[in-house]
Amino acid sequence: MTKPIKRRDFMRNSAVAGLTLAGTKSSVLQFPNIMVQSGVKPIVISSANGNKFKNGGDMTAVQKAFTMITQGADVLDAVIAGVNIVELDPLDDSVGYGGLPNADGVVQLDSSCMHGPKKRAGAVAALEGVRTPSLVARAVLESTDHHLLVGKGAQSFARNMGFNIEDDLNTDHSRQLWLEWKRRTDPAHYLDPKARAEVWRREGLKMVEEGLVDREHYYGTINCDGINSKGEICGVTTTSGLAWKIPGRVGDSPILGAGLYVDGAVGAAGSTGRGEANLYNLCSFLIVEEMRRGAHPKDAGMEALKRIKANTIEKRLLNSKGNPNFGINFYILNARGQYAGVTMYPGASFAICNESGPQTLACEALLSGKPND
Repeated sequence: MTKPIKRRDFMRNSAVAGLTLAGTKSSVLQFPNIMVQSGVKPIVISSANGNKFKNGGDMTAVQKAFTMITQGADVLDAVIAGVNIVELDPLDDSVGYGGLPNADGVVQLDSSCMHGPKKRAGAVAALEGVRTPSLVARAVLESTDHHLLVGKGAQSFARNMGFNIEDDLNTDHSRQLWLEWKRRTDPAHYLDPKARAEVWRREGLKMVEEGLVDREHYYGTINCDGINSKGEICGVTTTSGLAWKIPGRVGDSPILGAGLYVDGAVGAAGSTGRGEANLYNLCSFLIVEEMRRGAHPKDAGMEALKRIKANTIEKRLLNSKGNPNFGINFYILNARGQYAGVTMYPGASFAICNESGPQTLACEALLSGKPND
């Protein structure tokens, strides 16, 4: 027999339920989030070189990653397999084997990766002798309690994990470009450090203007992020870094929150372009946090570009209009499968692959004109 409910008990229980619901609503309003949802359409997004180089095969990076994801592979395994194509292709001199070397003619590589569902990360910086730094970054994620290994320590770790260590990762092409840069800058070796740095930068960019070096490859890098039908998100960034950099220089690519950031409940963001600008502003983290507050990937990316513009005040980094004289791009994906590619100035592009196949699309720009206007 059902026990009768007394009026005072009904009123008390209703009040408690109302307070509980109100508390829940308050929490949602205070801490908005994008919830991972099932039934998301799989997609892979990357920098433009992710839909260009094939290393002699029949698939680009985004095609490879998307194919693996739709066949049930772990998303991180898939995006790393995708960027491996670019790392190993000697025709892309911004990443991996044949990447443009540092000022001493040595190829030093950086990479980071993040696994959204596992909430784990790994990275390497200033790594020499391994063509696929993204695989070493994943080994750091899987086999250590650390997030970042650098220099000789990173190389020793790679050797211990069974990676082949090569004496030189230059190709004839990357070596010839380095020799050309060295020839142009040799008279500057006895200038004061500030003047020397300016000559190094000026001559490097002059080689870009002359068509000897691709503008995108001068700064290097491929970023690739993906999501599967379960809403699981992972990402990877890998690079040979700034062309002719000071030996030991580490850019944004291996730094979590700069060259890459993934939150499995929100989304992922990665970057190519001037690493120092990204490092100062930790833009990938900023973008993910903007998406956490409900911003669309494009709007989140634009907020990061505005932050960079506002924080770029050194005269040497400004053009005649008072705007940044460099380019930087962001590739953004949220937990709903929405995406965007944004850039400081028009002309940059990005790649995606979904059920319609691989595509290369134009990034949306914050500013008009060109960096050197």
